[in-house]
Amino acid sequence: MKPLWHGGIIYTMASEGETVEAVLVSDGKIEQVGSYSELKKRADEEIDLQGKVLYPGFVDSHMHMIGHGEKLLRVDLSKIESAEEMKAELIRSTKNLPIDEWFIGEGWNENNFADRKIFHRDELDEISASPMLLKRVCRHAILANSSALKLAGITKDTPDPEGGVIVRDNNGEPTGYLLDAAQDLVSSQVPEVSVDYLTTALKTSVEDLLSLGLTGAHTEDMGYYGDFNRPLQAFKNVIGGPLKFRAHLLRAHSVFENMMETAEYNEPFIDPGAMKIFADGSIGGKTALLSKPYNDDPATSGVAMHSDDELKRLVGMARKHGEAVAVHVIGDLGMEKALDAIEAHPVPAGKRDRLIHAMVVREDLVERMQKLDVALDIQPSFVTSDFPWVVERLGVERINWAYAWKSLLDKGLISAGGSDAPIEEVDPLLGIYAAVARRKPYETHEGYMPHEKLSRFEAIQLYTSGSAAAICKEHERGRILVGFDADFTVLDRDLFAGEPEQIVEAQVEMTVVAGEVMFAKKAKAKQKEGMV
Repeated sequence: MKPLWHGGIIYTMASEGETVEAVLVSDGKIEQVGSYSELKKRADEEIDLQGKVLYPGFVDSHMHMIGHGEKLLRVDLSKIESAEEMKAELIRSTKNLPIDEWFIGEGWNENNFADRKIFHRDELDEISASPMLLKRVCRHAILANSSALKLAGITKDTPDPEGGVIVRDNNGEPTGYLLDAAQDLVSSQVPEVSVDYLTTALKTSVEDLLSLGLTGAHTEDMGYYGDFNRPLQAFKNVIGGPLKFRAHLLRAHSVFENMMETAEYNEPFIDPGAMKIFADGSIGGKTALLSKPYNDDPATSGVAMHSDDELKRLVGMARKHGEAVAVHVIGDLGMEKALDAIEAHPVPAGKRDRLIHAMVVREDLVERMQKLDVALDIQPSFVTSDFPWVVERLGVERINWAYAWKSLLDKGLISAGGSDAPIEEVDPLLGIYAAVARRKPYETHEGYMPHEKLSRFEAIQLYTSGSAAAICKEHERGRILVGFDADFTVLDRDLFAGEPEQIVEAQVEMTVVAGEVMFAKKAKAKQKEGMV
């Protein structure tokens, strides 16, 4: 079939404001763009957009697809706004829980609470004797009750693991608050979930992503569920048959070499990506690695996940296999160490390294990035989640080069847009809005650090050509051009028109992957069959 898409506004995103009248698709690719009158003779099917607006398919450049599905299936604590409300929800959710069954909660955030309360294990013990693991919104910290700590063997005498912190009270007793690598001591005790469970979580995730207009995502799931073959099998079970979605898999350093040797994929819908490495933690958990101490806690500057030598060794391992790296860097010292390792082992030709988050930088670090073939994975929604409290944490001087999306783009750095879901809401329209307005929807102030606002074209590019460039596919995805993949996001309105709130009010009409409609809000768009 050769469907011809027409009857609405079609933005190519090849240059600002550029539109075409019609797009002819064949075998999942864009065969031609041009006028309706020219192309209709070559089509055997017409898809009338009925005034709707078509964009290149939106792609989330950094998330955890299975984790997003788990969040949809589990108790979600991310919207809770007080410690009292969180306690009530935990009591309700654990009421009939068997004594030997784990309770896992997702996404609590003490910065949503007026008193910034972090629960102590004793308080969790009062709620449930079953082992309890509560993931902080950043996924760089957890809370555990005494049952969970006992199963993990964590006592007063347990040393902090490399790259992690067991938070302790004045008597040296663990409080149940575990940071970064210390989380693994507890999470490793949670019974291994089945491939069927992973498949269910992933299918739930993909269906939700498609309904939000996402045609693909770059995702990190391979290092969290035991042997990498288990989550990889879930991807093969869900994607590539009738259900089409483009999943680009980052490969955790812990499983990277095994995946290089034995893993098989299902390209072009499931394809392998860079080696994922953590350089530091999160600002919320005070584990992002800063060159100077935290403004609101001078006792700490964060946590390095690896020694300098180990970080360089891991990058060298990726290079041995001819691969790029994707390094989680939030603090400026974390960025400095990542750049040291990348400069010591330059990226192979045809590959591009990725610096994930790049939230706190310095001008000297930006100059170093400009000399490298790197892409930045930024999360615009972090602005709406982290301000205003992050100013207290970083201080006024350091905030000037934090969350500096516009400054980084103006320096010519390739940037892609993601959500880091399940940490943030996955809806790409929320991310685009946050990049444009730098405030929560319907707030009336001028935005946090308003000089860092992106234009609407720049913001949409993050999720189209930017996400494509991050994986060196800028010549085949992310724009409406001949020979590119026929991945489209169709909305009910023009994101370039009206007030910024129009962006978050937009409704997804259709999501199209490789020329096939994978989601339709109602019935499929009006079609005319049998045309020659």
